[in-house]
Formats: sequence, structure tokens, C-alpha cells
Amino acid sequence: MTIKVGDRLPAGTLMEYVDVEKDGCSIGPNPVKVEDLTKGRKVVIFGLPGAFTPTCSAKHVPSYLANYDKLKAKGVDTIACLSVNDAFVMGAWAHDQKTGDRIRMLGDGSADYTKAIGLELDLTARGMGMRCQRFSMLVDDGVVKTLNIEGPGKFEVSDGETMLKQLG
Repeated sequence: MTIKVGDRLPAGTLMEYVDVEKDGCSIGPNPVKVEDLTKGRKVVIFGLPGAFTPTCSAKHVPSYLANYDKLKAKGVDTIACLSVNDAFVMGAWAHDQKTGDRIRMLGDGSADYTKAIGLELDLTARGMGMRCQRFSMLVDDGVVKTLNIEGPGKFEVSDGETMLKQLG
């Protein structure tokens, strides 16, 4: 069942590639517990089908980078990108997109968390396997406050500008 506004995010672990040892994280893939990421914090999570894919690279991630300062000014503590890719790919993509510390690039390599929130997208017929639908959500202390799920092949409601407008 797809997660909805008012639901608490389920517990789960995503992976983040760290290339500089800090905050108790070693170099390489590190686990990120969703409950720790969101506890007591206002977090924007946006999901997309895949790292290095055209719309994701040219529009989706850049829309959050362009609106980073404005989102932070509206009280957002963290911006996180979720994709069904491994931590190594997400780390390489973070370098390519120059996200730095602005966007946490979180991998869900086996799509376990994506399935847990009901936002999986079967692209097996297109040679991509199970992926994540394109979406964005605002999570406040673990509870979904806004949720924007794109229609198939669309990029209209999950961008940084839409999230900024929803924050008021």
C-alpha cells in the first residue's frame, strides 16, 4: 500500500556513500536509518527512478540544488534524494551533480525501502528492473506532511519549486 499524508514513515535502512571520514562514518557505504534521519527534523525526501538518467540528472536534482537556500530558509533541516541504486553509484552521482553537503544521496539498492513505502515502479520490461516512482514528500518528525507522486513519465509536481510553494 502506498504511503499517504499523515502516515509515519516505516523503519528502514538506506545506504550513503561517504568519501571523507566524519561524524562517525567511515569512508565507503554507510547505513542511514530512516528513523534517525527524520527524528525531530523537517526533511524533504525526493525519489526518482535512477541515478544518471536524463530527467533525474538534468532537472530533478538540479531543482533541489537551485532551491536549497530557500528550502532551508523555510525550516527544512535536510534534503535527501532516494533512488534504487547502490551507495557507490549514488556517491558517483553526487560528485557528478556537485551536491556536496546540500543533498544526501541515499541508495536503496534492493528497493526494499521503496517497496515498504509503496512507491516501487517495475521497469523490468525496459531493462531497468524494480525502481522508484518519481515523488517528493515533506516529512516532519517522521510523519508525512505532503506527498507529490508523479504520473508515469511525468515531471510536474515533485520538483524543488513545487516543494518550496507547498512550504508557504
